[in-house]
Amino acid sequence: MATQPQSATDDVKQLGLAAGVASLGYVFWIVGGMEMVERLAYYGVKAVATLYAKDPVSKGGLGVTMDEFGTLLMFWAMVQAGLPIFTGGLSDRFGYKETIAASTVVKICGYLTMAAFPTYWGFFVGAIILAAGTAIFKPGIQGTLVNATRRENSSLAWGIFYQTVNIGGFLGPLVAGYMRKMEWRYVFLACAGIIAFNFLFLLLYKEPGKEARLARNANGVARPNYLAETFKEISRPHVWPYLLIFSGFWFMFNALFDVLPAHIDDWVDTRDIVITLFGGGAAHSPIVNFFVIMNKDGTEILPEGMMNINSMIIMITCFFFAWLSGLMKAIHSMVLGTLLASVAMILSGFSTLGWVSLAAICIFSVGEMMSSPKFSEYVGNFAPPDKKAMYLGFAQFPIALGWTLEGKLGMKLYGTFASKDLFSREMLVQNGMSQADADKIPNGEAFQKLVDSLHLPSHDVTAMLLQHHNPGVIWWVMAGIGVFSALGIAWYGRWVKSLGTIS
Repeated sequence: MATQPQSATDDVKQLGLAAGVASLGYVFWIVGGMEMVERLAYYGVKAVATLYAKDPVSKGGLGVTMDEFGTLLMFWAMVQAGLPIFTGGLSDRFGYKETIAASTVVKICGYLTMAAFPTYWGFFVGAIILAAGTAIFKPGIQGTLVNATRRENSSLAWGIFYQTVNIGGFLGPLVAGYMRKMEWRYVFLACAGIIAFNFLFLLLYKEPGKEARLARNANGVARPNYLAETFKEISRPHVWPYLLIFSGFWFMFNALFDVLPAHIDDWVDTRDIVITLFGGGAAHSPIVNFFVIMNKDGTEILPEGMMNINSMIIMITCFFFAWLSGLMKAIHSMVLGTLLASVAMILSGFSTLGWVSLAAICIFSVGEMMSSPKFSEYVGNFAPPDKKAMYLGFAQFPIALGWTLEGKLGMKLYGTFASKDLFSREMLVQNGMSQADADKIPNGEAFQKLVDSLHLPSHDVTAMLLQHHNPGVIWWVMAGIGVFSALGIAWYGRWVKSLGTIS
């Protein structure tokens, strides 16, 4: 009796935890190390970018509105996540090692530009350069990962890889949180130095499948036009719907890192966490202050410290959730993860208590581990053998769409419905200040003006603003997008199964 051919989207029985780890080769761990270093530097900037933008110029920040910063984020997203859609396949043609090396040089230039020009446009240009370098980096790294693993260990491989991402993602904000207390430009200089360590990893790197790539290039057979081939592959009926549907998850994901730091900075009171963990209302150990990322007095956890819980949880537990998701159908794991992330969005706007915000970040982290690695694994599995990096470049499309929309829309929503600076200006006018004088207050300084005029503690003034406004409403919008995306993923799973074998 003939067996039915296996579809590239079919789930394959995974190796056990111990056998799966033992099956991962030398190259896998090298690219994991490079990804960790790259993410350490990248999240050193990304974790504090929103805080840098909204910090007043008098404190060394950019002093711009969230709407202005949203424009920057939109272009950052378009370049970083959009470029690999068209350039990902270049790594397949010209070599993974070569493109990784080139990307490292470009990324160093981006960080140095941010440090040298501490203005909105300086940071804008630096972000675009950094985005271009990241866009070149990703396909080569992920293409190596796919070629260095097999279907039987892919779930665990992607999970562990995601874990190395978050080791870097955890350490980056620690560096940034320490450096920004001295001067903002030290953050960018430190990140430029960190990413340079990848040149050492490149000395140890060996490209898997290089001989096959060189043979394809040397056999004299003309290859199709690169852009024509790209559009042909991305237009396949099982490819573009998958990419489009998953953009909702990436909208939520980027809202967590772009909008939530501002929300925590403006509205979340983390003193309850400090009192519970350390007693007396403050932590006095400099080691604790560094690793938890607290203010100078040790009385509050800074936004990047709260956000770093995400990376810490993933860094510690991702191998377990990779194994757990390997027991589930890929589509089921992605649907569950996206729904959990949606619940976290609702919880983020439900309360301003520090512990509630922390719980939301923890729930989101579990949802992220159940969905994000599985998304890339799924794409890598149905990609043709000689187009792995191209398809993993395609995987940037939903990130590009989700992050581009979130970068502008998320910040626009926050600036309109949740901006503490805006609400403070309104209250100043209500208390007798002329509109003209309120408009003259530099961005980021209106709340302190309000505190000074009312002669009340800052937390009491925040409570007064919360009596008249509901900044949490924007998180219901984020959650709605996530639920819609989860329903779309569930539909895709049923639909693609009806297609039969995909080749």
